[in-house]
Amino acid sequence: MIENQKVSALNDSIGMQTALKGASAPAFAHHRGYQRMFRQDALSLGIFLPLRFYRGDMRILAGQSALVAQLDRAGFAAVWVRDVPLFDPLFGDAGQVFDPFTYLAFLAAQTEHIALATGSAIFSLRHPIDLAKSAATIDQLSGGRLVMGIASGDRPVEFPAYGIEHAQRAERFADTVSYVRELMQPGMLDINSPLGHAQGVELLPKPVAAAVPLLVTGTSRQSLQWVAEHADGWLTYPDATHHAAGPKRLAEKIRAWRGLIGDDGFRPHVTNEWIDLVEDPNHPRTAIDGGYTLRTGRNGLIDLLGEWQRAGVNHAALGIQFSQRPAQDVLQELSEYVLPLFPSHDSPVPPAIRW
Repeated sequence: MIENQKVSALNDSIGMQTALKGASAPAFAHHRGYQRMFRQDALSLGIFLPLRFYRGDMRILAGQSALVAQLDRAGFAAVWVRDVPLFDPLFGDAGQVFDPFTYLAFLAAQTEHIALATGSAIFSLRHPIDLAKSAATIDQLSGGRLVMGIASGDRPVEFPAYGIEHAQRAERFADTVSYVRELMQPGMLDINSPLGHAQGVELLPKPVAAAVPLLVTGTSRQSLQWVAEHADGWLTYPDATHHAAGPKRLAEKIRAWRGLIGDDGFRPHVTNEWIDLVEDPNHPRTAIDGGYTLRTGRNGLIDLLGEWQRAGVNHAALGIQFSQRPAQDVLQELSEYVLPLFPSHDSPVPPAIRW
């Protein structure tokens, strides 16, 4: 008990010091999700949901949670859910369909180890109190497994539906990041933000490990310097994936970002790709759907992941929505042949509390 109190006090101190800026790795030394996903100079694997895209029939998502439980048992580092509040047929993608926070809470109850990640929560559309309350709740219910990719939003139709000016999304995003971090600090609040004022009250619950990692997606309309100062990690598109030049350009981008981090501390980089994994293990890496999807055999995927790791990527989130083979078969092949080469990392012992 005394040792736990020391750890809690240390985490509170670190959290207070990094409330408005990105935290280096020691700040998340006791965060299970972060530790499972990230190590310097190493790459782990996650899976993006949904496993099959919504095409007008919700039954396409049936059985998905059972497959996520299999991913957990197989040892994948993370499962990712997208945040699409409203389906725009012109945009052509309904995303996860389910509310990301509700669905992650559902998955938390059916898994034990896998990190639960948002890719990405739209911070410009929601109030910081609601975001912080949902995030801290899922983090507690899952035993500290929530990792949040966050973004300013890329679907203009959603902003007027929320009564928010699309042109204000950059400023709202930055203000929301600061507000959310302040809300999660211990003790009574004293917040004066363009998005609200909170004095003499406290947000409960608090995250398990003093903070929830916030990974900024792209630049979210901020400067790269801002991302270096304020993000706990960086989630970007991968550049071209069907040849080695793409990962080399990605490496240059990652180096430029890390060169701006003032404390020289480790901050993880994440990228993702939609893949059509074919049965032939030696099928060459081929760009399809205008470069939006990579068709490849497992050996080509293994080569790509190795190139990403050498480029400085610490986690790869793979989407199999466009795979022609059954999801179960693709996940089994990834588990058997790819995951052992890019294993997940040890995380702190799960807390004893069973909500």
